[in-house]
Order: sequence, then structure tokens, then C-alpha cells
Amino acid sequence: MSSNALPIGLYVHVPFCVRKCAYCDFASYAGRETDLPRYVDAVVQEIARRGRQTGHPAVDTIFLGGGTPSLLSASQAARLLDALADAFAIRSDAEITCEGNPGTLTQPFARALRTAGVNRLSLGAQAAPSRLLQLLGRIHDWTEVIASVEISRQSGFENLNVDLMFGVPSQSLSEWRETLEAAMALRPEHLSCYSLTVEEGTPIGNQIAAGTLALPDEAVEREMYELARQMLEQQGFQQYEISNFAREGFCCRHNLGCWTRVPYLGFGCAAHSFWGECRTWNSSSLDAYLAQQPPTSEPISPEEARFESVMLGLRMMRGVQDTDFTRRHGMSLRQAFGEKLDKPIHDGLLEWHAGSLRLTRHGMDLQNTVLVDLM
Repeated sequence: MSSNALPIGLYVHVPFCVRKCAYCDFASYAGRETDLPRYVDAVVQEIARRGRQTGHPAVDTIFLGGGTPSLLSASQAARLLDALADAFAIRSDAEITCEGNPGTLTQPFARALRTAGVNRLSLGAQAAPSRLLQLLGRIHDWTEVIASVEISRQSGFENLNVDLMFGVPSQSLSEWRETLEAAMALRPEHLSCYSLTVEEGTPIGNQIAAGTLALPDEAVEREMYELARQMLEQQGFQQYEISNFAREGFCCRHNLGCWTRVPYLGFGCAAHSFWGECRTWNSSSLDAYLAQQPPTSEPISPEEARFESVMLGLRMMRGVQDTDFTRRHGMSLRQAFGEKLDKPIHDGLLEWHAGSLRLTRHGMDLQNTVLVDLM
């Protein structure tokens, strides 16, 4: 058996999509659905191999992401989940999430997922106004978001996340409010509100660089973030991470595991693993993965591990518990970072609270500044 005492997380990447979004630089491929059968074969083989190598550890979270996992057939999705169950000791109360895109989620697929044990769906809605969806390169409109939620509920899903995006070029504060109101009307258990990250080489990145698109002013973007926090709090959502809000009992356990450095194994093109203080990642090239190109690995030094614990832990509202940090790293936060803590604390970006180091409300807007201070 594995020497890993606590249950781990598993991630499966499905790098196929109908059309690549204008902001996306993830490993995803449009128009290659004919490769899906070969890809599923390759991932099933990788799952079995890694299960043997790691001693079939216990698992309490699984996440199928992409790309667009809802492009899988019901039998392909079931085959991946069966392979995971054969290779690992999946706990009966495991959180099992699958991403789905409005416009591709069907009732037969959703019902097959539920039958196979998936108990959480994450829908990439992004925005309510059609013009913003078109600008982002999404293939759906809001009526399809509503339909996807209905399909999810009718298929027995009681844990539903909706992804939303703010800070989109030309997006107004009133359009962001419209998106939040439309999302809350769906009555999801979880909402993720992400600020658009502009990546070089993407269509949106190229348009911004050329001056044909402009991002909202930084002050407007912060106003959008604050609006989300206020509106969601009023509707009974608890913010538990910089970008994530949940009703009581519905925080995403898989993401919490990542932010607290719980080991995880990733399968598929571009998937990453964290195991034994070592990072491993598969090629982001679909062809290289299908050709069984070996993954790349690198060890994590004790100093890097300490910084990761803080970098990831500060994303959560609860921050980094000093006793947890000391147990994991053999030294306290003050011993690890010393005087580097003083400036962000003095500047009102970091604070101690109930034995934890956490970002202040203002610090959440300037997280990168804090991390630079601690590096």
C-alpha cells in the first residue's frame, strides 16, 4: 500500500472542445474529436500504471476537467471513472466533479455521469450578456445555461457550480451585476467568480496588444469584485477563497486539497501531479501524449515547499494556520519568513487571526504584492 496516510485527489484532463475560446491558452484542441477513442485508451492505461506505482492510495476527490469533458460519450466517461475505481481506493463519500459547457451538456450524458458516481457538476457560464459571450468566443447563450442547470437538476445533481468571469474587455459594472443576478436566479450551491487573465498569443490578448480591445479600468475591476462579494454574501454564500463562494457545506473539496498541498495525481495531456514532494507533468501536446512521451518531473526543495504552502494557503479566507505549517515544515511561519512578514503586515495587507496568517480584505486585491514581499 501507499505510504501516503491521507486520501489524495485525482484529476483527469479532457483536452477537446468544439471551439477554442478567445481567452484560452489551456491545453485544448478543437476539431479533434476523432482522437477521443485513442485518447481514452491512453488515459485508461496511464491510470492503471500510476495506480500500481503509487500503491493504490485512498482517494476522496476526483475532478474531470478540460477542455470540454461533456464532449465525451457516456460510455467513455464511465470507462474513465471505472478505471479510476479499479486503480485506486475511492472513498464512498468522495466528491466527484465533472466540468460541462452549456451547449454540449445533454441529459443522457448527465444521467450517465450521475449513475457512474459523479456528484458535482461545474458549468462554464461566464457571462449573461450575449455580446460578452461572443467576445469571449463561447458557443452558448444564457438560455443554454438555464437549460444545462435544468438538465443537471433533473439528472439528480444537488451540488452545482457555475463559473463567472469579470474584468472582460468593454464589460460594464451593470453587465457584471446582470450576470450575478442571472447566476443567483439559477440557485447553484457554488459560484466561482474569476477575473479574466489575459494570456499572450490568445485572440483577446492579441486584440488588447493591438489596441482594438481595452480592459476595464483597474478601479472598475475592483468595484466588480467588491460587488460580487456583497451580492453573494447577501444571498447566503460564504466566500472561502479569493474567487470562490459556496453555500454552507458546499465548498469544493478538490480545490481545498490543492490549496493545502494534499497530494494529487493527474492523468492525460498536460495533466500535473504532486506526489512525494515532486511535481510531474505530461506533455501539453496531444500528439506527444498519444505517442506516450514520458512525463517530466522535478523535486520540490524545502524552501519552495514552504513558499508554496503560503502562496496557496493565502488564497483561502482562513489563511495559513501556523500550527499546520509548523507540523508540515518543522518550523513556524515566523521562523520560515522572518522579517519578510513585517512589511505586508505593516501595510495592512496581511494579518494574524486566531493563529493563522491571512490576507486582509485590502490584501486580497494585492495578493501578488504580498507574495513578492515573501519571496
